[in-house]
Amino acid sequence: MDKVFIDTDVIIDFLTDRKPYSMEAAKIFSLIDEKKITAYASSLSFSNLYYVLRKFGTHKKVIASLRELADLLEILKVDDDTIKSTLGSDFKDFEDAVQYFTALSCKKTDCIITRNIKDYKDISLPVMTPETFLVYPK
Repeated sequence: MDKVFIDTDVIIDFLTDRKPYSMEAAKIFSLIDEKKITAYASSLSFSNLYYVLRKFGTHKKVIASLRELADLLEILKVDDDTIKSTLGSDFKDFEDAVQYFTALSCKKTDCIITRNIKDYKDISLPVMTPETFLVYPK
């Protein structure tokens, strides 16, 4: 699996050095930086990230971090079809549904990497925690 969709929680772990999760998140971002895997994120993640990261730094610093992130990831659009699929789904968490349908819209995505596995039930893409992904045979 070399084309992965990164959920917002994993990105937050990485950017904020949120313990105890940041080590695995950093390893995933190293794989991305080394071009060993291709990573996707939704455009929604960027607004969510700005909101969370703004608590840790100035607007200027947060924007700089998001620019660096945008250079590492391929950003997928949240469009009309994504929202309509989300609204018609059985997901209990709206944001996770948006993430899932965004990942699904990218036909190249092999799996979703998240710490929120319980919110991704009965879906057609494999879902892995960062830890599981890192030990998964490549």
